[in-house]
Amino acid sequence: MSAQVINQNLAAKPGKPWRITPRELILDFVGVVAATAAALLTVKYTGMRGQLGFIGALFFYAIIATVVVSIIKADIKSAANSVSTLFIYIAAAFVVAPVMTVLFTIISRGIKGLNFGIFKTDMSVALPDSPLNEGGLLHALIGTLEIVGFASVICVPIAILTALYLTEIRGRFAGLVRFLVQAMSGVPSIIAGLFIYAIFLISLHGKYSGIAGSLALSILMLPTVARVAEEVLKLIPDDLREAGLALGATQWRTVSKIVIPAARSGLITAIILGVARIAGETAPIILTIGGNDRINWNLFHGQMSALPFYVWREYLYGGDLASARAWTGILVLMIIVMFFFTIARQLGRRGSKA
Repeated sequence: MSAQVINQNLAAKPGKPWRITPRELILDFVGVVAATAAALLTVKYTGMRGQLGFIGALFFYAIIATVVVSIIKADIKSAANSVSTLFIYIAAAFVVAPVMTVLFTIISRGIKGLNFGIFKTDMSVALPDSPLNEGGLLHALIGTLEIVGFASVICVPIAILTALYLTEIRGRFAGLVRFLVQAMSGVPSIIAGLFIYAIFLISLHGKYSGIAGSLALSILMLPTVARVAEEVLKLIPDDLREAGLALGATQWRTVSKIVIPAARSGLITAIILGVARIAGETAPIILTIGGNDRINWNLFHGQMSALPFYVWREYLYGGDLASARAWTGILVLMIIVMFFFTIARQLGRRGSKA
């Protein structure tokens, strides 16, 4: 008899207390319906009006419904835990809701003018109030790639060397350099544009060009790449550095042959994040590149255009068609920035797995 009992116990399936039962599901549903109905009645028969009033009332009644449902399910301790969880969900909703609203607005308004034709032509063949199938933003897209690409050429070596100085050399000026890098990260973008405008265009008697825009963007890109690269280099174990020095390698060869290859994916991530940081900057671009409706391949001569400048100019023209073009430019720019951020995330994950 005892052997049968043992066999039955061994054959029993393990329970899953975390699985929601039909009774709990019904109670949760009733709580949601009750809180929503109470919020609607409150907005209808009291002085609370509009969406803000409904959200405030729903928040209040949701807490009450959560407490009541949790007490019915278990006890007062479970109610406290459920209320804490509700506050976490609400905080997350306050973060996600604005982002989703912005994305929905950009996509819904920008998709109207999005077609393959805008990537084949520029605005030299059309006016701002021309139909959306005439003209395009090829000149702005090429200008953005040229300006951001040259800004990266200027910034990346300086930023990586700065990060190496802060993590590997650690000289007497490391604290000052770190302070300056952190201070530069808080500089408004228009200050960088005004600085290049005053130095390059006024003092040196330069002209509007893509190189001026690249110089302004490199100022904004430098602190982002330097700070991220510094944190990446700090993650490299000191054992690797000590092993290289123990084998008789100089500090420079240890850094170039061991430290930098070990941090390669993280450094690439820092560069991509810097590119995404400056791709949508508008103020420095407006002050430095001058704008152009034609494709300009020469970064050092002649006025150029970029996607932020294209959006700004189309909004200045006004009108439904110009506004539609501006929203399309915003959508394309958002896709480019999200593309860079996605690449950075993937490289960061590969680096952490390695």
